[in-house]
Amino acid sequence: MFIRLNILFFHSTVIYHLLSLLSERPPHLLSLLSERPPMAAANHSPSSPYSCGKDSGPVIPTTSLVTFLERIQETAFQTYERSKFDHKDFIDLSLKFDLSTTVKAFDEISKTENGSVSTKDFEEFIGKWFKSAGEDLVYVEPMDFETEPHGFLPKVENPEVRAWALEVHGLWKKLSREVSSSVHDHPELHTLLPLPVPGMIPGSRFREVYYWDSYWVIRGLLASKMHETAKAIVTNLISLLDTYGYVLNGARAYYTNRSQPPLLSAMVYEIYNRTGDVDLVKKALPALLKEYQFWNSEIHTMIIHDAENCNHSLNRYYAMWNKPRPEASAIDKRFASKFLNVNEKQKFYRELASTAESGWDFSTRWMRNPSEFTSLSTTTILPVDLNAFILRMELDIAFFAKIVGEDAIAEDFLTASHTRKKAFNSVFWNENMGQWVDYWLNYGAEPKEPQTWEAQNQNQNVFASNFVPLWIDLFNSDTPLVEKVTRSLQSSGLLRAAGIATSLTNSGHQWDFPNGWAPIQHMIVEGLWRSASIEARKVARDIAERWIRANYVAYKKTGTMHEKYNVEKCGEYGAGGIYRPQTGFGWSNGVVLTFLEEFGWPKDQNIDCN
Repeated sequence: MFIRLNILFFHSTVIYHLLSLLSERPPHLLSLLSERPPMAAANHSPSSPYSCGKDSGPVIPTTSLVTFLERIQETAFQTYERSKFDHKDFIDLSLKFDLSTTVKAFDEISKTENGSVSTKDFEEFIGKWFKSAGEDLVYVEPMDFETEPHGFLPKVENPEVRAWALEVHGLWKKLSREVSSSVHDHPELHTLLPLPVPGMIPGSRFREVYYWDSYWVIRGLLASKMHETAKAIVTNLISLLDTYGYVLNGARAYYTNRSQPPLLSAMVYEIYNRTGDVDLVKKALPALLKEYQFWNSEIHTMIIHDAENCNHSLNRYYAMWNKPRPEASAIDKRFASKFLNVNEKQKFYRELASTAESGWDFSTRWMRNPSEFTSLSTTTILPVDLNAFILRMELDIAFFAKIVGEDAIAEDFLTASHTRKKAFNSVFWNENMGQWVDYWLNYGAEPKEPQTWEAQNQNQNVFASNFVPLWIDLFNSDTPLVEKVTRSLQSSGLLRAAGIATSLTNSGHQWDFPNGWAPIQHMIVEGLWRSASIEARKVARDIAERWIRANYVAYKKTGTMHEKYNVEKCGEYGAGGIYRPQTGFGWSNGVVLTFLEEFGWPKDQNIDCN
């Protein structure tokens, strides 16, 4: 315990320095910074998912409405054919009347032994007592949208590509939403959470604001010259952080038990980089410090003792939930049915929710047995990309603190970033592979105690996440390192006709082969492009062009942008996972516009698949 406290001392010192420096500031700011997130206030310590003891990690209670809607979802699962059923549709319903009256009416419906009702009775009940999923969000015209903004994508010279880019730009109008007045006036009737200003949704079934999606939406909005809309997204996320102590996975009551990859600081940085808005930085800095505290709380941190007798504090995903995820409750229960006792089920449910917190839901990356879904062990993994995101947060906070004149804070976080970089070299880096890889915690080990680094605990399977640290300037500024990692990427098997595959395993899970995702393409391409290596920059441009082509051809075939793409086949959208492929689509739009802004498209260059 002494070692752990010694390692964590630095993190508390950072927050203490800020509080000391701001002791003359308004009390409400001080309370924001010193206040522990709700989950950290409870004296819980997580148990190992493989230990024999009870799952004793923290649990954030859900609402009575969410619990009731899980019953509705289960009934729908029993009533409809699987192919016609989207579990999320039923948890997103809004009540027309108060909850107790609605529950009573539901209890009075005639049901079979397995809980199903006739399709006719069920649909009549839903129509009478609920508003449709999505009715609690209303369309709103973006405040700064122009059909063709001044200075839009000046490097795109090909008229065909430019016309398409303007169509993608126009999709921002279709994705713009604000929370309805009913949500503000009667929040008890909704699972949607109230937000202060309009924002952007990803699209299709994802009809609410999501956390890490928002970074790439903002990048696209900046390419579209929609600076005020980009700032509004940050305002909404800060609102969630101020309310709950962390940015939620999404703006729904059933997402209050977990976050998502922490990219808020990166959003603020990109907006500031375009606008020079110091007021935004001043507004965001206290919130970012609060988020940093959340991700460095006890449930998210582990200590690794390396071969050079150094200790490193690193981070993991750990959802504050040990029940079926409400948005997929009916399906989660089926997966958990193989477990015989409640404790095993609770541990599995926490792994499901923690995997959803990672954004990579689901992938063999998180499974001890790649062929067995119920072997999910996300809480026993130190993910290389999560730690890269927190490294970026440290660098961003140092940058913001310098801007607002908090030099001591800037110095503390710069020190933190260099400390974490050393941890990357000691824990994640694999010299033979030329990649940074996830680190598995020892089976059955106590999370409270330091664990000794072992080479065999590095996950040497190839995933696109192994290359995400390139996105961080501390790494992409090292030219020999970038060139080694670039060669590794080229020989990894991930580079395909239409972009970078997420993994090499064709498991049927959506974050595995052959799917490629916009965020992955963007982070790796941008990291390579920011380097001084000529070869790395060539690879970056090549990947970006493959991705642009794939998106263009799929758009021309289907008339829409897609959530994910099949990188084996140029112009084919992705598949797999527990829901149907989605369209819209926020982060795909954002990455295409960002790539076109950076790389352009020559007038005489063909855009069709080669």
